[in-house]
Amino acid sequence: MKSITRQINNGRENKISEIIDRALKQIFGEEATRLMYRYLENNYSLKRNEIAEKIDVFAEGLERFLRSGAYAVERKILEDIYSNYGLLRRLELEKKQEKYDFVSQIKLLTRKA
Repeated sequence: MKSITRQINNGRENKISEIIDRALKQIFGEEATRLMYRYLENNYSLKRNEIAEKIDVFAEGLERFLRSGAYAVERKILEDIYSNYGLLRRLELEKKQEKYDFVSQIKLLTRKA
């Protein structure tokens, strides 16, 4: 039973990682996205395929790398994830989160989706 649950969670994490990758490439392009991944791996030991499971590390690295620009990127990533899961899911998540918090919304989505 645990392996089935783990497979489901891995599938969700893979989907979220793919959406994050697509959003970063859409915003920054292929070259700059690779640079960001290299920064995250060198400074946070975070590999690209670990982003969804270590979303807190990703958010910290993104915020250090982009400073105040990270907020806009996080919002874009969340918008893309919400649109992938449907608007009703977005409204459900936003009602549960009184204030904006990228990491907790991604974690909630990973558990609930």
